[in-house]
Amino acid sequence: MSREAENKAIVGRWFTDFWGKTCNLGIVDELAAPDMLLQYSLHSPCRGREDIKAFMTDFRGAFSDLNFRGVADLIAEGDYVVGRWEGGGTHTGPAFRDFLIGSLPAATGRKMHFTGTTVLRLESGKIVEEIGLDDGVTALQQLGLIKAV
Repeated sequence: MSREAENKAIVGRWFTDFWGKTCNLGIVDELAAPDMLLQYSLHSPCRGREDIKAFMTDFRGAFSDLNFRGVADLIAEGDYVVGRWEGGGTHTGPAFRDFLIGSLPAATGRKMHFTGTTVLRLESGKIVEEIGLDDGVTALQQLGLIKAV
């Protein structure tokens, strides 16, 4: 199997087991490098396995039906894998303060659905970076944190 095929298989598992309908936090220890960087425009960057687990625990606590899924084939070149996705969830849980632009009080019932593209970099079979560009404006409008013009 080529390095690109191996990297795509690792990222496919990450997207399914970390970002998918149910989250297996054990996948972080298995597939993430100890000092992995997770960075998206809506949230403060996370660095390291424990920080990433805490982020996802809080995110899923606030959005119990959180689910992201790939919408195109993964593209791999060398140590990089790129994926396009869509997803979101309904805010039914506790207050959520992780958005860079504002916070949500508990259980607003607001729904978000948005899309994005993510670039992941791997070294020796571990994910060292996940940097995504998402349609955060849409999500923030849907959650009522910014107003549509």
